[in-house]
Amino acid sequence: MPDFPLVNVFDFEAAALAVLPKPTRDYYFGGANDEITLKRNRAAFESVSLHYRVLRDIADRDLSTQVLGIPVGMPILVAPTACHELAHPDGELATARAATAAGTLMILSTLSNCAMEDVGRDMRGPLWFQLYVYRDRGVTRELVARAEAAGCRAIVLTVDAPVGGQRERDARNGFRLPEGVVMRNLLPAGKSFAGLEAGAGGVAAYINAMFDPALSWRDLDWLVAQTKLPVVVKGIVRADDAVRAREHGAQAVVVSNHGGRQLDTSPATIEVLEDIATALDGRIEVLIDGGIRRGTDIMKALAFGARAVLVGRPILWGLAVAGEQGVRQVLEILRRELDVAMALAGCRSLDEIDIDLIRPPMPVASRPPSRWQPT
Repeated sequence: MPDFPLVNVFDFEAAALAVLPKPTRDYYFGGANDEITLKRNRAAFESVSLHYRVLRDIADRDLSTQVLGIPVGMPILVAPTACHELAHPDGELATARAATAAGTLMILSTLSNCAMEDVGRDMRGPLWFQLYVYRDRGVTRELVARAEAAGCRAIVLTVDAPVGGQRERDARNGFRLPEGVVMRNLLPAGKSFAGLEAGAGGVAAYINAMFDPALSWRDLDWLVAQTKLPVVVKGIVRADDAVRAREHGAQAVVVSNHGGRQLDTSPATIEVLEDIATALDGRIEVLIDGGIRRGTDIMKALAFGARAVLVGRPILWGLAVAGEQGVRQVLEILRRELDVAMALAGCRSLDEIDIDLIRPPMPVASRPPSRWQPT
């Protein structure tokens, strides 16, 4: 643990920077190209104001909700991120235990270091599985079947990585997994990242060699037909794509730009959330990730129409600093900040967080007279 108090998520970020080796640090922290979207995700949240309410009797507050019918203690979920063993030897097992203790759900990455079966046995709370579609549909089909057998309760299809984004930090470092660290979900199919040499281009080379660039809406139809689990589509930044995902069987979407790691200069997720939520009009649930670091960020996302948020990099920071306990601390910090934000904004439950906190309606008597005159 560092010699300074860990008061917020940014403290964990600083502590993680100090303990992680440079290739891992850059792999976790970096984005694509000039990292404009990576920075924009954060800046966009900071640009949104909260117009709080007062005199609301907020003595009792409830942060609980449901996501796809699954009860969770707070609207803060663990996003799918790869290679947790780079942060801590216990890897995704530690993250799963922390998520369970926090009363929330975890989304396990296809590219996890711990096998889904092991995480499923360790996880006492709800677990979802994030899926990439491989060129070899047999591999994809097997991953889905194993996720079902491991007790996962949803499949989260990532659709914004048909080819690898240009992550220049990784290219400079020649990033590869250290000896003994492998992607165990893929070992049975012989598709583990460990087989790729650094000189072949690292992560982007793996994506380009293994993932299917021909991925289309037909594949979403195929996946929905393959599984009895609800399918969530992750990687949406357009309202028309969100509507189309629903039409092809998705039961939720994640507004996401892959943490700024794919197409640089794509919009910040909070910038497009309201349009997507409005277009879907409650017909399926909307989740969001990208740049969430404060309880006020979570409140803003809920006000714009999200059911819950997914937190990715901060989980890795907590894991790097203090393993399972570090992840628990990060989740507890975000829970506490959301609770305080709700109290100060006059909200007793998540249902009371609405768009009026972002854009309060002006009373009719206070509105300036219209300059428009009928002709």
